[in-house]
Amino acid sequence: MSSTILEMRDITKTFPGVKALSNVNLRVEEGDIHAIVGENGAGKSTLMKVLSGVYPAGTYDGKIIYRGQECQFKGIHDSERIGIVIIHQELALVPMLSIAENIFLGNEQAKFGIIDWNANETRTRALLKKVGLNEDPKTLITNIGVGKQQLVEIAKALSKQVQLLILDEPTASLSEKDSQALLDLLLEFKKQGMTSILISHKLNEISRVADQVTVIRDGQTIETLAKKDVSEDRIITSMVGRALDDRYPAREPNIGDVVFEVKNWSVFHPVHSDRQVIKGIALDVRRGEVVGIAGLMGAGRTEFAMSLFGRSYGRNITGEVKLGGKPINLSTVGRAVDQGVAYVTEDRKTYGLNLIDHIKHNITLANLHGVSRHRVIDDLRELDVANEYRKTTNIRASSVYQLTGNLSGGNQQKVVLSKWLFANPQVLILDEPTRGIDVGAKYEIYTIIARLAAEGKAILVISSEMPELLGITDRIYVMNEGQIVGEMATADASQEKIMRAIVRGEGKAA
Repeated sequence: MSSTILEMRDITKTFPGVKALSNVNLRVEEGDIHAIVGENGAGKSTLMKVLSGVYPAGTYDGKIIYRGQECQFKGIHDSERIGIVIIHQELALVPMLSIAENIFLGNEQAKFGIIDWNANETRTRALLKKVGLNEDPKTLITNIGVGKQQLVEIAKALSKQVQLLILDEPTASLSEKDSQALLDLLLEFKKQGMTSILISHKLNEISRVADQVTVIRDGQTIETLAKKDVSEDRIITSMVGRALDDRYPAREPNIGDVVFEVKNWSVFHPVHSDRQVIKGIALDVRRGEVVGIAGLMGAGRTEFAMSLFGRSYGRNITGEVKLGGKPINLSTVGRAVDQGVAYVTEDRKTYGLNLIDHIKHNITLANLHGVSRHRVIDDLRELDVANEYRKTTNIRASSVYQLTGNLSGGNQQKVVLSKWLFANPQVLILDEPTRGIDVGAKYEIYTIIARLAAEGKAILVISSEMPELLGITDRIYVMNEGQIVGEMATADASQEKIMRAIVRGEGKAA
């Protein structure tokens, strides 16, 4: 019979002007994988930051009961000391340090005050073996992929004698293969008696591994479901407060002539100049058309998009781009924007937003001319524009003066979209537009995409989620190893056909 390892009772957390959590209750059984789901901004990450001591005792109301004892953590070291370890969505690794240095950073094994590197590396090998990694402990973090970095984070947690492991969106940036490997690892930890709390927007993953699911909406606990009661429809209804009968908005395409055309586009690696990353790509997008680019991680989709947009990636770039049948110059980001091309990056936190500035400035950043008079920014005009787009894209914030870094992932994505919509592009390239956001926010972004297509914009969508591409596009290109290996109308496409094109290069339209 299982026993309760954790109770959070009536947790209330308030920020200036916003009540993030209101009397939230959570009960986790020892040895379980307990999932927490909810829309972006529902309070999931805030609750876990309270639990782990990121928000210390005294900054919130309510009680944390761990193994029968009330805990008041003054900081994250207090929670780690008793075996509660959190892995945040943004990995906390130092790229230019080795795996061993990262795992024991601040917790190095030493003799007589001198770090014992041999002991650290020996211990690192044992920890890496537990998480299924066969890397040299001296390998720099920057030289391994995101999937392996996530496993290093888990190895780091194991080094702290973790008993309750908290994972915040651990598979958001992982390929399907790496995601499955991570979930298998969690199930293996469960067999060994470890308790896990999993925050995820991927409902299929939750259905696979979770023993219980707690739904949070608008900072309040809605319900906790046992495994036998878990279904995607039930979770969605609890999360958004209504049933989503169709996950993709209905639209009637009105497709016109070719607007955007790329011919023989080739790109070489920015550092390894002899390595060709993009190999003679040709594609086109019509007015009012939503075109998808499918492919496995590493296929070169993002590299292609970034090289188009102001040559933000690569070197020795060759090829031709036409807009409305006329060649255009996209050699810098400024020129690309002036020509009517916009790119919504897959990495909104690093490349898409100024996180330490407020919403208003972020929305107008790509089109300052639109809020200026005689080269001077008109503050009232800028305020009107920001409020207009906040309303149009349904950005949930206390005001347009809220810092962008304090918004949920879904609302940050809406700010990025608003920034480029205000620039009024003819061609909009969306790179993983719904990565790391919930089903409710996804639907809102799909609705925006459909509206833009109806207005005659040409839209190119890169997505690793094949159901998403099948749900929102009119036509799909398939990429593999830097080349277009397939093209098909979405009406004729399926996940199987896309994968067949990737594996065999089949599916090229005549």
